[in-house]
This record gives sequence, structure tokens and C-alpha cells, in this order.
Amino acid sequence: MDKEATTQKVIDLIRQAGERGIRLLVFPETFIPDIPYFIECYPPLKQVGAIALYAEQSVVTQAKKSGHPISCRETGVAISLGVSERMAGGFTLFNSQINLQPTYVERAVWACGSGATLKTYKTGMGITWEAKCLCCWENTMHLARQALVEQNEHIHAAAWPALSVLAGFEAVADIQIEALMKSHALMCQTFVVCASSYVDEGPISAQEGRGWSAVVHPFCEVLAGPHTSETECMLEAEIELRELAEVKVWIDAAGHYKAA
Repeated sequence: MDKEATTQKVIDLIRQAGERGIRLLVFPETFIPDIPYFIECYPPLKQVGAIALYAEQSVVTQAKKSGHPISCRETGVAISLGVSERMAGGFTLFNSQINLQPTYVERAVWACGSGATLKTYKTGMGITWEAKCLCCWENTMHLARQALVEQNEHIHAAAWPALSVLAGFEAVADIQIEALMKSHALMCQTFVVCASSYVDEGPISAQEGRGWSAVVHPFCEVLAGPHTSETECMLEAEIELRELAEVKVWIDAAGHYKAA
């Protein structure tokens, strides 16, 4: 829970991705300063100090600019990066989407967002493609997904926490994520890049977990991963955007396969 150190890690990973020729780098949910896993573990009154520290380590957009936009320009790497923001004067980060619906105890930390931020973004880098991110169980929201379909989403970034770390979720978390990612790929005819965080002794010594990270073809073939071990890993896959046209011959959620 150190935004300065995590920001530097982001910069290092962007440069590493650039050296490997990666064009799009997707980070897990709320990578800066990290997911507040502690809210799932303790009674509310015992969380006050931790929540205050988390707010302190959240990003204030009016503060000095971090180095990752510069790193993206230098390396030619587009990124999908989630941060916890403290809204100062209504300002927010460039090309940002505010989390639509924090889940369960997440509402002790974050406020609800607006559907007005559900926009895909064109990314150049020699070829133009539409990309967008949904976080965690936002990927279950049919209308949010359809909003991206209507904007001709080519690549879907899905940012997740390590849900399998939570007691009661061990047996179902990875299965849920895999099902949702393959469902989105097929139903929305898009490539899916899914990034989950992992948990070590950093957030809380009593928790360890893995997450489910992969790159999924629109017809549900797993192109990279899935990575589910208790180690950090940068998955890499090469995709052919022209294959989207072939998929849409069969099913086109924004066109001939759209219900009236």
C-alpha cells in the first residue's frame, strides 16, 4: 500500500513490456495502491486506521504527474491501469472510467460511478483499435457490456482482484472469472485480456491467493495462460484483429445478431 513504490513498479513494467514488443499492457484491478483486501477480513471499527491510510495512498489527480504517461509515449505501449482516486475538485485521470458499482464491503472505500464513463478509446500505435476495461463483477452487467458492444469494442481489458483468496470463494472464484471472460469474448465478439492480482504477505499475512489471468479469443480459445499460480507473471499473446470480421460473420452483437 505504497503509491510511490507501486507507480515506479508500473513504470518498470511498461518499459519491460516495451522491450518485449507488447502493444497493450493490462494491469489487475486497482493496481495503485492495490486492492484493499483488509476490508474483507475485519469488523468495520477495526478498519478505520487502514481505510484512512488507504485514502492517503490513493491518487490525487491535481498532484504532480506520475511518470507512466511519459513511459507510454517513450515505449509505444498503451496501458489499462486501475487506480484508487481521491477526487479533488472533480478532476479525474485521463481516459478514466469510474467503477460503476463497488461490491459489498467495497462501498466502505469507494463511491459508485456513472455510466457516462463507459466509453471505448481509440489507440493508435500504427493501427487503430477500440479498447475498454471493466473491473471485477462489472463484467456481469449486461447493459454495461452492451454499451461497449455498441461502440465496436475490439479488445476488452478485464481487471480483477484475486477473488480466490477470500474464504468461501476458493472453489468458485477462478471458475466464475473464466466463464465470464469466455462469455464476454463470444457474446461481444472481442478479444479479452484478463489480468488478476495475486496476494502474498504484503496485504495481510493470513491471506494467500492466485487469481485467473489469460488472453481469450472471441471464440473462447485461450491464447495465453491461464496463469493461476502464486507468482507474479506477465502473460503475452499476439492477436489478429482481422479475425474479428470472421467471427462477426457468425455472430454480431451490434449488427445482424442484435435483438430488436
